[in-house]
Amino acid sequence: MYSRIIGTGRYLPERVMTNFDLEKLVDTSDEWIRARTGISERHIAAEGETTSDLASHAARNAIDAAGVEPESIDMIVVGTTTPDLVFPNVGCLLQERLGIGACPALSVETACSSFIYALTVADQFVRTGLAKRPLVVGAETMSRIIDWTDRETCVLFGDGAGAVVLDAASEPGIIFSSLGADGRYRQLLDTDSGISQPPPDGKKTSLRMKGNEVFKVAVRTLEGMVDEVIEKNNLKQGDIDWFVPHQANLRIIAATAKRLKIPMERVILTVAEHGNTSAASIPMALDTGIRDGRIKRGDLLLLEAFGGGFTWGSSLIRY
Repeated sequence: MYSRIIGTGRYLPERVMTNFDLEKLVDTSDEWIRARTGISERHIAAEGETTSDLASHAARNAIDAAGVEPESIDMIVVGTTTPDLVFPNVGCLLQERLGIGACPALSVETACSSFIYALTVADQFVRTGLAKRPLVVGAETMSRIIDWTDRETCVLFGDGAGAVVLDAASEPGIIFSSLGADGRYRQLLDTDSGISQPPPDGKKTSLRMKGNEVFKVAVRTLEGMVDEVIEKNNLKQGDIDWFVPHQANLRIIAATAKRLKIPMERVILTVAEHGNTSAASIPMALDTGIRDGRIKRGDLLLLEAFGGGFTWGSSLIRY
């Protein structure tokens, strides 16, 4: 038994923050941000708008696209770095919002790789017969952990949610998945506090990043993932129809596409409009490519992500 994608959805908060808005907050410029990241704007959750709020909108859109009833969902896996609460987890909150009956509901926290991890977990449940129709969501309110005085990080991130509905199938939709992590790099991209490690001086928890070092490791790791996918699936580098990467930085995406020998015209890009939405970026990009007609049934897709931890993951999918 295998799993295939039967519906996708996304949701973005209404508020848009442009690079020109950021010029009023920190010493930066639209030109500087575009040149180094490819980002021109990002969406920011409204006051009181939570990660589960964003997730519920994206999930409903995916369920509608799949043409199924919420009651038919028999597992929920949410990838997020910014949960509403310590507990219940966002999967449980989403389960209640959607009116889905008793079924496994959990959250996976591996930073920007969280959606790939969540998708792999759900796929394995289908392959072992423990689930038939999982809902997989990536949702983030990254604006809640951004230091808006730090120009190195505040220009990068945005909020949003994306979702997919999987269904059991006799032929593989999700063909191959690979996950990895290396905690030795944790201090290059992390937060300064958490639940059992309180914020210093009572300040809010904030994201920290050493951008140049992260860039180097990310490119090297993503290139290694490309080689692994190609080798283990007996592919040639031109066999991938669409590259759907984590939308972190245009330069990282371009370097990985070059390794794949895939033109940028075959890369789904949303980073300019969305910024880095962490776990939400891949499912939102996937939904964008499907709904605008570029990605068609039968196309071979490669999804890849790299995040704090460091963590990383890839999925080879026949849509």
